[in-house]
Amino acid sequence: QVQLVESGGGLVPAGGSLRLSCAASGRAFPTYVMGWFRQAPGKEREFVAAINWSGGSPYYADSVKGRFTISRDNAKNTVLLQMNSLRPEDTSVYYCAAGRGPTTATDIYTYWGQGTQVTVSS
Repeated sequence: QVQLVESGGGLVPAGGSLRLSCAASGRAFPTYVMGWFRQAPGKEREFVAAINWSGGSPYYADSVKGRFTISRDNAKNTVLLQMNSLRPEDTSVYYCAAGRGPTTATDIYTYWGQGTQVTVSS
């Protein structure tokens, strides 16, 4: 079992940057694919990015490609999401998730964090 806690959200002006962090508990963390999702008010949750167990095969939603970077540090049980060139439409609650399967699949996630709010002002 894996428990996930996100941090790093906040208020940032358009064009700014934030780095989200997800701290995971459990010795099995290095065996999981890690993903980031987001959900804006009144909208469905959407996939943002994923990374495989070794830190390879990063996969991004088209809406964030070239602006966001996902990475992980298995020694520290953390996964990061560096978000640059933020836009007002990136405003959402961001969730960290853990699962097993290909990084290109969005239905593989078993464990979820509680989310962290990101607000981008125009």
